[in-house]
Formats: sequence, structure tokens, C-alpha cells
Amino acid sequence: MPAGLVISAPASGVGKTTLTLALARAWRNRGLNVQCFKSGPDYIDPAFHAAATGRASVNVDSWAMDRGTIAHLVGRGADADIVLAEGSMGLFDGVAACGVSGTGATADIAEMLGWPVVLVIDPSGQAQTAAAIAAGLRDYRAGVRLAGVVLNRVASPRHEDLVRRALNEAGIAVFGALPRHAEISLPKRHLGLVQAEEQAEIGKLIDEAARFIAEHVDLDAVLQSAAKWSPQPAANGLNVTPPGQRIALARDAAFSFVYPHMLEAWRTAGAEIVPFSPLADEAPDASADVCWLPGGYPELHAGRIAANACFRSGLRGFAETRPVHGECGGYMVLGTALTDADGVRHEMAGLLGLETSFAKRRMHLGYRLAELAAPMPGHEVGARLRGHEFHYSTILAQPDTPLAVVHDATGTVIAETGSRRGHATGTFFHLIAEDR
Repeated sequence: MPAGLVISAPASGVGKTTLTLALARAWRNRGLNVQCFKSGPDYIDPAFHAAATGRASVNVDSWAMDRGTIAHLVGRGADADIVLAEGSMGLFDGVAACGVSGTGATADIAEMLGWPVVLVIDPSGQAQTAAAIAAGLRDYRAGVRLAGVVLNRVASPRHEDLVRRALNEAGIAVFGALPRHAEISLPKRHLGLVQAEEQAEIGKLIDEAARFIAEHVDLDAVLQSAAKWSPQPAANGLNVTPPGQRIALARDAAFSFVYPHMLEAWRTAGAEIVPFSPLADEAPDASADVCWLPGGYPELHAGRIAANACFRSGLRGFAETRPVHGECGGYMVLGTALTDADGVRHEMAGLLGLETSFAKRRMHLGYRLAELAAPMPGHEVGARLRGHEFHYSTILAQPDTPLAVVHDATGTVIAETGSRRGHATGTFFHLIAEDR
């Protein structure tokens, strides 16, 4: 029977991902089967999880997914020895309004699955106050259990002793304390961590993190704190309809933001996925019945995309007779032009009138609930889609027919409506699940 734990923290940037990867690799090195999940809408961490464990990781999200979908997804950990769910942001951070089964907070997943929480605490600039923060998180919500804490970025032995004493007095277990160790820091980018496939040394980096964690954290104590867990049969599967039977999927460094559960759902429904690389100047497979351009970092490759005539002409030809859909970065590439961070304007596919710019950056972040005003691949008019938006581009023009009425998590209508023109559609949000 597997055991489950949630890795969380009071805030972002404290070291959740590093601890998750290090624990996963350290236990794997001991011969254990380790399964990871990511709580919340994150495209990047699951790839790091897979690199650490050798097993595919998926997202679970209480705002966008119902309990049956979450149970179905975590069921893949049934044959593991230990299951780790990495949280997002702070433990209780979510949106103000409840979604399908929660607010999107990591605490929802911890309570739903009955898994205790290991907190990563960064006591920089404080000492005993770190214990007050941990105690507050422990007592904030009755259904969430705290297993203990790992201290990160401890300044000195004296500093560690002060924090440990305070935590012990509060009745909170300390599994270990990590001194500052820059060598295991993971590189970052404006949307989060640099993707695992972009780092040739990722295996060595995770191995070093595992070695470091094993020196400073009681791995046996952490493992013993996990809750034995018997996966419950899911009443339903994944609430995702494939966009077609044979899907040409853009897949390379510019188009890599695809939720793993989406691809699983498409394949489970019988769809065939045919990847192609716009950066390699490849066109979508002519035998496909739909083309899907996911998000990624097209702004970093805009000049190359603009110069790749085979890709652009092939995409235009495909869209003459068959649907093409783009999410976020893919949506931008379907547009007329993209201006990069240096102010250089690059011509895109021109299937939509959308024009975007990174020269004037503005963050767009949050859950999205869209009601389709026009059909898109796999979904008819009136379908209600749940997703998440996170980008820094500014809309310069969005002249086409709106694809949907889009609300944020508070119910407020937003301007990023998506677009439709002919067979081309696009949205700024990434689809997570359908409302059914």
C-alpha cells in the first residue's frame, strides 16, 4: 500500500520543487517506487518530477477538477511505495470563490486525499517567528495535518538551534535543516522554472540535490510520517474531449506547455497524436484532422518562427480545410504579429488578427471559466471550459469574432475572449477540464 505526502510552504520561492525532486530521487536511489503529482496549474514541474522519478507526473487541481477526476489521476500512484504531491504558492493560497471541488489551494488536495503536509520553511531574517508561522499553518484548517517541517537556507548552526528549539516547543517535528547551497538552485525564467528538457545537466542537478538532502534531512522520519493510502476507484475519468481523431500537435521548445493529463485523456478516448516541430520548420501532418498549437515561449523564438516558411505556409494550407487551435503562445503564433521584448515585430501565421507585444510586459494570471460563443475543436457552442491563464504579453489588437465569454475566478468578465476566424481559433487560457 502506498503512502502519501504533500510538500508545501508558506509562500512561493521557498524550495518546494527542490525538496520534492531531492526526496523523490533519494528514495528512488534506495529502490523505492516514487510517484509525484503537482497541485495546481503548472506545466513545468511535472517534467522535473518525471526526470527525478522515471514516472510521468500529472497536475491535480481542485478549482478546475471534480473529485472523481482527481481520484482518477492520483490512482496512477497505486503501485508506488511513496506518493508526493508538490504544492503551489502557499499551503492555503487559492482563489476567493470555490470552483468544482475547492479553491485551487494545495490544502484542498491534502485534505481530500488525507495526506499529511511537509512544510518547507525559509527562516531567513527570523528565528522563533518561523515556529509561529508553522504553528499557524498547522492550526489554520482542521482537516489538514502537518507532518513536520524542513528548514531551508539556514544561516548558521546557532540560527538553526534557535529555530529548532522554538519548533520543538510548539510540538512540530523538524525533519532537517538545509544550509544555503547555491549549486542546487534551479534556473528560472519569467513564467517559472526553465523546462527540464532545456537542461542537459538536469540529472546531475537532481542527483546533487538528493545527495545534499540525504546529508541534512532524516529521510526515514519523513517517510514514516506519510499516511498509508488506498486509492479509491474513480466514478468517472477525465473531463476532457479530444479535439479530433488524429491530432497534429506542435511540440518543441517554443510549444511545450501541455498538461500531461490532457494528452492522456486524448489518447484514452482513442485519439492519435502526431507531433511536429515548428522550430524545425515542419508543417502539421497532412493526414491529421485537427492541429493544436500549445503554449510555450514563442517570444524567445519569434524570429525563427517568422522565418520558417514551410511551417507557416503548411499551417495556412491546413487551416483552409481543417480546424487549427492555439493556446496562449500558440494563439499568439496564429495571430498577425508578435513583438518581442526588444521591440522587434515578427510576422506570425496570420490566421487570426491578434497582435501581441512583450515590449510592454503586463502579467495576466488566474483561473478562467469560458462559455463558448462559437465552436472550437472538440467543443460546441455553449460548452463551459475551465482553464488557467499566465502570460506577460500585451494585446495590441484582437479584431476577430470573440470565441467565448470568459470570466475570472471571481466571475468578472475579462478582455481576453479568444478569437475565431474561419477554421482558426485561439485562447489565452490553457484548458484543464470541462464542466459537465
